[in-house]
Amino acid sequence: MFKKIALGTLLFVTHLLATSQVNIYSHRHYDTDKQLFKMFEEQTGIKVNVVKADASALIKRIESEGQNSPADVLITVDAAGLFQAKSRGLLQPIESQYLIKNIPSKLRDKDNEWFGLTKRARVVIYALGSNVPNELKTYEDLADPKFKGQIMIRSSNNVYNQSLLAAVIAHHDEAYALKWAKGVVANMAHDPKGNDTYQARAIANGIGSIGIVNTYYIGKMVNNKEASQAEAVKKIKILFPVFEKGGTHINVSGAGVAKYAPNRDNAIKFIEFLASKKAQKLFAEANYEYPVIKGVTASPVVTSWGTFTDDDISMNTLGENNKSAVQIFDNANWK
Repeated sequence: MFKKIALGTLLFVTHLLATSQVNIYSHRHYDTDKQLFKMFEEQTGIKVNVVKADASALIKRIESEGQNSPADVLITVDAAGLFQAKSRGLLQPIESQYLIKNIPSKLRDKDNEWFGLTKRARVVIYALGSNVPNELKTYEDLADPKFKGQIMIRSSNNVYNQSLLAAVIAHHDEAYALKWAKGVVANMAHDPKGNDTYQARAIANGIGSIGIVNTYYIGKMVNNKEASQAEAVKKIKILFPVFEKGGTHINVSGAGVAKYAPNRDNAIKFIEFLASKKAQKLFAEANYEYPVIKGVTASPVVTSWGTFTDDDISMNTLGENNKSAVQIFDNANWK
């Protein structure tokens, strides 16, 4: 009898422990997220445990852990990573009426296995006084020979660039995308290197005249403690190019519930929290990302750059075209 009671107590305690935490595997690396984790813990009493690495490493880890994986939520900085996790069978569909109602269909998985939580626009930056705004209007223009030796951009293994090329494929076809990628390579000021902050610094210092960056990098430079970043960003401006038959390219940082999540209900609560107005406001104001739900506006810094119309391509399409984009980059000798 005692053994049965003891076993029952143990199972109950184990259940309480299991339901009082949520295990996050995250590619995001921002102080904003630490604030959000704390806010979620205070609001729900659920402890947040975080493992950080890039998306490919996290996906491999979840895959190798199999049914014993402690992962409840996978967060990536790009739709392609979420698409890859889904294609490997590492996520599960969730029926959250809140997420389905509030997150636009093009920003979430068609089977509700992942949801975009913040938007990033991949745009052009140029030096103050430059004639770039009068010469460059579209992403297609980036391959125009008149910009030879002027473009600053990251390497082909950067997922933001892969998704941009995936969008080029969607708007045109793979043959056009290869020609476009070769054109951009021919227009580079030098071989790709550095992150988006590096590209912004380079433009500010007169290395190249056209930079390709995600908007939130510029926002983080504006109020950066490092004086050189704050000074550099004062010398550049943002241009929102469009596709010839579309809008400005966007991508999402998002999350999905792991297939074998031991704390599934907590995982859903956590993702719903990140899509709440309170969390979306923090994403926008502290990390300079665009919110994905109505009723929350971008930060004053971001809105000062102007407005744009999102491209209408689904984030699912960016993931579907990722493999082709990687191959095209190789064929175009985009280093």
